Amino acid sequence: MDFLDIAKKRYSVRSYQEMPIEREKLDRILEAGRVAPTGANKQPQRLIVVQSEEGLGKVEKAARFYGAPCVIIVCSDTEETWKRPYDGKKLTDIDASIVTDHMMLQAAELGLGTLWICWFDPKVLRDEFNIPPNLEIVNLLAVGYADGEAQSPERHEKMRKARSETVFYETL
Repeated sequence: MDFLDIAKKRYSVRSYQEMPIEREKLDRILEAGRVAPTGANKQPQRLIVVQSEEGLGKVEKAARFYGAPCVIIVCSDTEETWKRPYDGKKLTDIDASIVTDHMMLQAAELGLGTLWICWFDPKVLRDEFNIPPNLEIVNLLAVGYADGEAQSPERHEKMRKARSETVFYETL
């Protein structure tokens, strides 16, 4: 399967089978996150992999993850992230998003479903998982085997804007 096929195959899964993820697959997903590019190769990402019943119960206090057997709390170290010298913009959220995207697409290639979650209470997660203040919790990634029929890769023809609406050459 080529990259564009994998990208079109991936969709937001909101129902998961009660089936754990094989360790080999989880390791490949985490490796995809490890090799993701980050600003100045600072690698500020910190990933908290939550799979235990107790841990998932803690996540459930802060977010809805639709019964996924694994939730990865994606954080970025604000003290380690690269900062643009012109305006001081920290790449904290950008680096974490690239890492999340790599993991999400690797999961799709392995036949697993994912859901990128930004609707969560960061204070609850910070308290439940003892996350220090220098780590920004950027998003959660729910991972597992989808329960139900997959969305069609062809859905993008109707759900996405035409390329001409989002891509411009040389000027807007």
